Amino acid sequence: LAAGVVTAAGPWDSTGQRTAERDRAAALERAGGADHGRTSDTSGTSDGPRPAPSAAPVLVGLGSGGSLVKSATGGPALTTVLDPLLHDSALGARRSAVVVDVATGRRLYGQAAGDALTPASTTKIATAVAALSALGPDHRFTTRAALEPGSGELVLVGGGDPTLTARKDAHGWASLRTLADATAAALKRRGLSKVTLSYDTSLYAGPDLHPIGVNENLAPVTALMADEARTDASTSGPAPRVADPAAEAARAFGGFLQDHGIRASAPGPVKATGRAETLASVSSPPLSDVVERMLTNSDNDIAEALARQTAAATGGRPDFDGGARAIAARLKALGLPLDGAAFHDGSGLDRSDRLTADLLTALLREAAGWARSASSATSGCSC
Repeated sequence: LAAGVVTAAGPWDSTGQRTAERDRAAALERAGGADHGRTSDTSGTSDGPRPAPSAAPVLVGLGSGGSLVKSATGGPALTTVLDPLLHDSALGARRSAVVVDVATGRRLYGQAAGDALTPASTTKIATAVAALSALGPDHRFTTRAALEPGSGELVLVGGGDPTLTARKDAHGWASLRTLADATAAALKRRGLSKVTLSYDTSLYAGPDLHPIGVNENLAPVTALMADEARTDASTSGPAPRVADPAAEAARAFGGFLQDHGIRASAPGPVKATGRAETLASVSSPPLSDVVERMLTNSDNDIAEALARQTAAATGGRPDFDGGARAIAARLKALGLPLDGAAFHDGSGLDRSDRLTADLLTALLREAAGWARSASSATSGCSC
């Protein structure tokens, strides 16, 4: 199937870029396509060529015989191209495929479209649509430092930001160092040079360890973590993770406070009271940027965070089961075909997840529809 689509979508140049994109980029001399025209800086670099804008559609209505779509002049029928590929034994015993015209919603090709199969990371497409529809593309996740009155206790309150970073160069993401800078300044204005440091992860519920167990593809899921609890310098892909991401983030925060002359105790877990005064906060880029990072890197940590955030935003329990139920509920509310679908997490790491080709194409159509018309928080996003 991939080979057929690649062939149909070409021609390609030696760098792997479609020649149509290259030529159109040269003509327009502006960004688009791969960077989605975003204005917020999350890449951290301005070096190198800017992404080419998306080329005009090349998979026009191809069909054969009794197809409802008129074949393109001189183009091969999709059935002729795809059928032999889908019957290749290398694809295994079960295979499913759908091609849909996103402009009209008309199906151009289908084979076993309703069969529910193990989706792996394509589950993240469902998670993205659910989160964007529940929270809106401009939603941001906030991490804050709050002072309990009369106690000298400073609480680092996790807001479920999976992109929070403790590194010197934040690359546009929320910075734990920036939060410590502002917090230290606020404490000094109050004449405080020593605090009892605590951290609050109560935004999420349930176990933090995915059913697959300890795994380098995913840190324990908690409302407070920095750099996805990675123990190396990586920003994506598998990596060793710390066992307690929240405690590690709080220890790093305490170290940054000490750099400003604020002595902090070893941190421990608490739940901040309603009387705690917020001294400083940092927020993530908009959800549209967070989703783009998740899909670009197939980021499991972001996916599980967004599943929990979707549950919290819709009145569900923000744990693995609640996140899965919230995703299904949001997709149902959008009128998407859920027959046979089963969600058990937000990332697709759970082998019990099931999706159909019908649902996957419907999700992409929904995203394309949002990109064309952003009319409300539940039907508008930068996808």
